[in-house]
Amino acid sequence: MPDDQPQVERRHFLKTLAAGLGGTLAGPVSGSDSAAEAVELSPQHLEAVRRRRRIVVQYDPYELYGLDFDTWLDYRFRYIDEPGTQIDSVWWDLGRLGQVLYPSEFLDRLQNADLQKWRAQGIDFAGRLVAETRKRGLEVFWHHRVSEVDINTEGTGAAWKDGPAPLKRAHPDWTLKTDWWRHGLWDFSVPAVREHTVRALREVAEMYDLDGIQIDFARHIPCLPPGRQWGLRRHVTELVQMVRRMLLDVARKRGRPYLLAAKVCRTLEGCRIDGLDVETWARQNLVDIFTLGSRSVEVDVAAFRRITAGRNIKLQPCFDDHHTTDGYRYAPIEVLRGVFANWWQQGADSVVTFNWSNAPPEACRAVGARPGPLTHRQAYQEIGSPKTMKFQDKTFVVERRGGYPWAEGFFNRNDTAPLPLPLAPDGTPATFLVRISDDLATHAARVKSVLLRTVLFHAADDQRVEVSLNGLPLPPLERDAQWKDPQIFSPQPQPASGGTGDYRVNPRQRLLRLDFAVAPGQCKLGENIATIRLAGLAPGPADAQVALEKLEVHVRYA
Repeated sequence: MPDDQPQVERRHFLKTLAAGLGGTLAGPVSGSDSAAEAVELSPQHLEAVRRRRRIVVQYDPYELYGLDFDTWLDYRFRYIDEPGTQIDSVWWDLGRLGQVLYPSEFLDRLQNADLQKWRAQGIDFAGRLVAETRKRGLEVFWHHRVSEVDINTEGTGAAWKDGPAPLKRAHPDWTLKTDWWRHGLWDFSVPAVREHTVRALREVAEMYDLDGIQIDFARHIPCLPPGRQWGLRRHVTELVQMVRRMLLDVARKRGRPYLLAAKVCRTLEGCRIDGLDVETWARQNLVDIFTLGSRSVEVDVAAFRRITAGRNIKLQPCFDDHHTTDGYRYAPIEVLRGVFANWWQQGADSVVTFNWSNAPPEACRAVGARPGPLTHRQAYQEIGSPKTMKFQDKTFVVERRGGYPWAEGFFNRNDTAPLPLPLAPDGTPATFLVRISDDLATHAARVKSVLLRTVLFHAADDQRVEVSLNGLPLPPLERDAQWKDPQIFSPQPQPASGGTGDYRVNPRQRLLRLDFAVAPGQCKLGENIATIRLAGLAPGPADAQVALEKLEVHVRYA
């Protein structure tokens, strides 16, 4: 149904679809995003939204289907089951249109030999994951990727060399063609795509004993025709309206609330670029939880708090440690503490981990999985509360951009991040915002040291640099002209994020690391302003421009 169809046809289609889903849309459907009235929610629903969520774990439990099922299940829950974990909620990342992993009545199931063995044994592994999560007393959500890439028949990853999923082959006009995914992504300006999505979500909502469903707009953008996303935003809003009404209908029938979350861009501006009218969603009470970002350190919690004021909507930033912000894949625990502590300080209601390890390295190796870092294990014991990170060493970093080619829009790309940045050869200062979650001035007696670290590329060994924090000059502390960082690739472009995470040091790499001493009293709680300038030109190639690759504040406690 084309976008320029008469409004009367659109009203008839949406009224018919809503009736088929057992509900009605709120208010009239028109070209105005604010035409619908706010959805009324029961006290029981509001109470369910307020349920404790310290750490929400988004897991995509793909691969390893050749294992004995009980072994596979134990592996998936290993970190969740560890004593002291702060995990309160598990969101199983299993939903998509196309070849699905659960026993759908209308969508094609992934044809995989190992999965067929489980199916022959009567095992619905998606259902078992939900049941086992609930048996542990944890909240459980279904996570649906609105436009995930097609999966290969082995179930091990994207079908780069295979053909598109059967549903796309049957309906190529339902897809958006992109430069990076030749099979196309789902186009939510097409009514049939919205209808299929709601039908799929209703199926799992009625099939499994879930607390809620999350719609994930991170996988993948665009979900509307590029260049027209904001103009066509009402189509995505209609999708969210229909999912909300459907879940309220299922909730009425089962006698228990059904929550709805949406994973959206980390800033309001980014949401507008991608056609996600989150202001209208908040105003109409269409969602209960906004998951903010996916791989970004900087998340505008304050802006989302403004648009949700007066609503019972929770905010939870997300950290993906596979497609991590550039330069910080599998970062030390101090960096993870800095990221999550900053989010709590900004007013997050909970935090989300994505693409983290399921189990310790020895358990991973036992089942043939690639081990993740032990920092994940430690973080699950700490990052769910500011109290467990208080007076713990932290490193606060400035975001790096790039490394995510699997999107055409804003989401996940970090294109607005400030680093790396060429520094002006004439000494013009560059200014950066650095967030510090800890009140270092008040608790100076507990602080062992604070230093500001810069890492420069193309700088001569004796390059003079001046740095200040909040307007106060910082004295130089240490210089290392042979510094190495395996996650900085200059002068080559930063490669795509992800992969094995096995970064090797280039022995010919030469970076300049400069550390500067910071007095705890110079640091502000929250936003700090760091300034850096080249104080003099050092000998070097005429065309060489010094670039700032990293800027960090390291806090160590006594």
